[in-house]
Amino acid sequence: MLIGEYIHTIDEKNRMSLPVKFRKEMGKKIIITPGLGQCLFIFTIKEWGKVSKRLSSSDNDLSFLRADQRSFNRFMFGRAAEVEVDSIGRILIPQFLSDRIGLKNTAAIVGVEDRVEVWTERAWSHQKGIVEKQAEQLAEKLGNEKRSL
Repeated sequence: MLIGEYIHTIDEKNRMSLPVKFRKEMGKKIIITPGLGQCLFIFTIKEWGKVSKRLSSSDNDLSFLRADQRSFNRFMFGRAAEVEVDSIGRILIPQFLSDRIGLKNTAAIVGVEDRVEVWTERAWSHQKGIVEKQAEQLAEKLGNEKRSL
């Protein structure tokens, strides 16, 4: 399980070290893709396979016929990149993904169970503030949704 929050530097070649606690679980190759909100998602190859299957499946296996699904799949798959983790645990963040969220000198790296999210420190601080204010209401809402299933 990927959990925790870390602040790491981005070097001049756009490389970032993965937290030591994540390296073993993530393996030597990962997938980086645009996230929702102002972040990037990082998946293990195995988890990306699960995500891919869920995104591209439909009842009749013709998901490409639905416009919303086509558009979202373009967003996730079209901008995804397979990246190798080097011998000291660094990854090269593709420039087009780095530019998407305005990543420069440091990054907030957040473990969210089955994925890692990469944020600018400023965007992560803002996001945390919003969620912390809403945590009780979100928990109540999620609890109610579980009961209605």
